[in-house]
Amino acid sequence: MNNFIFQNPTKLVFGKGQINLLSELIPDDANLMITFGGGSVTKNGVYNQVIDALKGRNYIEFWGIEPNPHVETIRKAVKQGKDNNIDFLLAVGGGSVLDGTKLIAAGIASEEDSWDIVLKGHADKQIHYASVLTLPATGSEMNTAAVITRSETQEKFGFGGFYPQFSILDPEVTYSLPPHQIACGLADTFTHVLEQYLTTPNQSKIMDRWAEGVLQTVKEIAPDIISGNRNYELMAEFMLSATLALNDFIRMGVTQDWSTHMIGHELTAIHGLTHAHTLAIVMPSTMRVLKHQKHGKLLQFGERVFDITEGSEQERIDKTIEATEEFYRSLGLTTRLSEEGIGNETIEKIVKRFNERNASYGENSNVTGAVAREILVSSL
Repeated sequence: MNNFIFQNPTKLVFGKGQINLLSELIPDDANLMITFGGGSVTKNGVYNQVIDALKGRNYIEFWGIEPNPHVETIRKAVKQGKDNNIDFLLAVGGGSVLDGTKLIAAGIASEEDSWDIVLKGHADKQIHYASVLTLPATGSEMNTAAVITRSETQEKFGFGGFYPQFSILDPEVTYSLPPHQIACGLADTFTHVLEQYLTTPNQSKIMDRWAEGVLQTVKEIAPDIISGNRNYELMAEFMLSATLALNDFIRMGVTQDWSTHMIGHELTAIHGLTHAHTLAIVMPSTMRVLKHQKHGKLLQFGERVFDITEGSEQERIDKTIEATEEFYRSLGLTTRLSEEGIGNETIEKIVKRFNERNASYGENSNVTGAVAREILVSSL
């Protein structure tokens, strides 16, 4: 196990009716701005719960943070925040609203342009922010990462900042989520774990078992959720799985990959595909192209998560990759670029971008433009 320093100060406030605690969690003297997406929170009752909990407080609202939040929108929110001397942000929504709010928090605290902060890769300072999560998927409610799109150049990059002060997770708010969003949330959660787990074997037994536990849980609950079941216990498992998949707990002291995400970001930036959907397309192909490098972990993954124990090692690895792709398909997601009308023109555009950046992603820093081409061609 590698050396590491770990700290996650986010207070996780989980369960039924916990939105009512907002008035206790946000300081009385906070100059507050609440950030929202496109308006689904007005239909599922979350907006009313938030406003009722903050009755008597002074706050302003910012609406319109889109899926794959655009820096052009974030700049408007930053200006509104600065004009009103905002010192605390509350994000109410899914991962995109949370990601966008992280950049708003950094932009208000800085004189830098918001896109410059993204390109730098990290925020030097942020005002305080917190969240009420409505869609389990990204883990943004309990980590420092955010991914932002610049629509005018079709670019999408991530940056790191500081942890939320707190995040409220009430599984009941997930009952009304559309099927595609549910499917993408499950795929996102599953892939987040794979990016941290499917790397180098024999690094840490405890990290492996923890990651496998999340993978097994998601695989077990997915059929019921996809079939339309929305009971509390089921959605609670889903919501907490998504948080644990990317709140830094399962990656302590172990290598990570993230090449699937970096390729997927390009597909989102160019074609607007939902982030998690790109992962369902790219991850099986990443496994196919890098199966020799990931040989030991693929065997372990297949045995412990999919119960694949028969056949030669190569046969078991192939079955594991097939099972992973079938899992994504069972969610109702396509797993091939051709199914989305994406072909060689996009592939070469992504390879060109990787080469221009001298990209070298993955646990062995060997996913270059050439390897990305192999992965994308395998995804056709």
